[in-house]
Amino acid sequence: MGEAKKDYRNPAYYTNREMSWILFNHRVLSEARDKNIPLFERLKFLSITASNLDEFFMIRIASLKDMVNAGYTKKDIAGLTAEEQLKGLNIRIHELVDLQYSTYNRSLLPLLESHGLHVIKKHEQLSKADGEFIDSYFEDNVYPVLTPMAVDSSRPFPLIRNKSLNLGALVTKKEGGGELEFATVQVPSVLPRVVELPSVAERRKVILLEEIIERNIHKLFLNYDIICVHPFRIMRNADLTLEEEEAADLLKEIEKKIKKRQWGEAIRLEVEAGIDKRLLKFLQEELSIHKESIYTIDGPLDLTFLMKMYGLEGFEHLKALKHVPQPVPKLPAGADIFEAVRKGDILLHHPYQTFEPVVEFIRQAARDENVLAIKQTLYRVSGNSPIISALAQAAENGKQVSVLVELKARFDEENNIVWARKLEQAGCHVIYGLVGLKTHSKITLVVRREEDGIRRYVHLGTGNYNDATAKLYTDIGLLTCSEAIGEDATAVFNMLSGYSEPLHWNKLTLAPLWLKDKFIYLINRERRAAADGRDAHIIAKMNSLCDPDVIAALYEASAAGVKIELIVRGICCLKVGIPGISEHITVRSIVGNFLEHSRIFYFENGGAPEVYCSSADWMPRNLERRVEILFPVEQEELKAELLHILQSQLRDTVKAHLLNADGSYEKVDRRGKESYHSQEAFSEEAAKLAEESNEEEKVRVFIPERHHE
Repeated sequence: MGEAKKDYRNPAYYTNREMSWILFNHRVLSEARDKNIPLFERLKFLSITASNLDEFFMIRIASLKDMVNAGYTKKDIAGLTAEEQLKGLNIRIHELVDLQYSTYNRSLLPLLESHGLHVIKKHEQLSKADGEFIDSYFEDNVYPVLTPMAVDSSRPFPLIRNKSLNLGALVTKKEGGGELEFATVQVPSVLPRVVELPSVAERRKVILLEEIIERNIHKLFLNYDIICVHPFRIMRNADLTLEEEEAADLLKEIEKKIKKRQWGEAIRLEVEAGIDKRLLKFLQEELSIHKESIYTIDGPLDLTFLMKMYGLEGFEHLKALKHVPQPVPKLPAGADIFEAVRKGDILLHHPYQTFEPVVEFIRQAARDENVLAIKQTLYRVSGNSPIISALAQAAENGKQVSVLVELKARFDEENNIVWARKLEQAGCHVIYGLVGLKTHSKITLVVRREEDGIRRYVHLGTGNYNDATAKLYTDIGLLTCSEAIGEDATAVFNMLSGYSEPLHWNKLTLAPLWLKDKFIYLINRERRAAADGRDAHIIAKMNSLCDPDVIAALYEASAAGVKIELIVRGICCLKVGIPGISEHITVRSIVGNFLEHSRIFYFENGGAPEVYCSSADWMPRNLERRVEILFPVEQEELKAELLHILQSQLRDTVKAHLLNADGSYEKVDRRGKESYHSQEAFSEEAAKLAEESNEEEKVRVFIPERHHE
């Protein structure tokens, strides 16, 4: 009897995507709870868990609720319906929120206090002098901005904006008393939420804006007695569903949808613990929100204000040392980038190395009279992007400039609409992506006339062309003038602007048509090598892993004996340690000061290793519904650099969490192991490389002068 065929698609072998995300947010929260981390960094991590959770509600919970409302009963890869997922998530999210606030109240507040920063929880605790300061601050700065709103038979319940913080009150008319009425005022986001009071000696004090408004709310409703006041906040469904085929002008359609975000269905209500039951009942009915979607909060609502606290000056000793991105040795300041790239491909590792060469690449192209054309894809750009300015400059200088601006980059739509218009005004040819697909690939092509003909220079990256996030996200970039990649780059832009598919690709592989097949081919090649008794090894680093086809291929490869080491920062639907299925797979997640964003893939290939980088994660949306690029890194020295990055992360004993067979994650057990922090090691290596190259530069400048003697 032959062995029974294994079912690699068995739902028991998969973790639900949303549950895995909750575990990821727990890993971020564990940084806020780690006593070895500077206190203000812990505040920052707690703030990040809060903004992560907001986005999770607006998109993931919203879409599950949409499925339930539409009667959609199809099960996910872990065998759960949308309704079952919501039930389980509900419990997990309440646990997560409780842990957030116990971290805030029991760990962080007492520590802030011991370091001389007092957070006034309730305005009732203010001293007489502080109360007077707050009242005049209210009169001068806050009162003119507020819009109090009452609700009665002539004034309907107002639109409560998504994510806004509000104070809800029950009031009665002074004359004649009578029935309770509802009144509300939005805490204005245009004013600082953290207000510092005049301090005495070393001790500093801050209070939150909502407490200042609550203390003075009687000044807003002069003819009323205030019965109770409590802060509340709602989250709305912000998932943009676009009927792109019908949208004649994508720009206008998206502008309309962004406005709708303000009044999508309410899917979460946060209220202060101890809220008056009558007020809560009123809010619940008006917002038609289910009981399980109400979060009673023991502390200030919306912990993202902690990011503002992080910005308070005078607490530098409680923050991590700021990392300064280092120069790239092959591209010293003032270098001619085209000349440098002609000498050989250049690998960039951000944020350890500066993002400046990427900006400079476009600036030089804009000014260079031999440059004929610049083509680029933009997904997320920064508020005041030097890249946009350089592209506009290039168009004004008469270059052929084509830019694909992805208007559907979630929560960056407004920003991208502004940039798209600015580029068009400068004379750039702006394309708005392909119908039904997000363009998530990061590619720039510069076409230059040179003595020996036309040469194409290409930048490919794993991260966005965003100079701001390039200081916080770890990403890989490649600058090359390889002819094969140049041809492919031209084909990419022709495909994006004219829908023409090339007959073949030289080096690049694109989603949604070819990329998934390529990954599965590479995984299967390792499986066949293992079956033949040869060395077989996969190391893959990405943000998320939830594609069922890829996971099934990994299971099959593991069952054949392939050693598979995965570094997955966020969601991971694969399970480790399943007998006969995933015993040869390990998964680790690194959560540190920088957000791990690069995607790097290593395949042993029978002793002739291949290394790739990509804009894509192993997720269905990246492989099936987006334009993504996978590019090989072929120069031996650069392959060695990428392998070093992967091996360093596999060595990490400080920031790595390992996935256990029971689905939980735990920090690496450090006993008997050296302490190794990969992000710090990369920072040190980048600084050392820059220093060595600086020394070499000095020697180089010095030597010719000797020869002249």
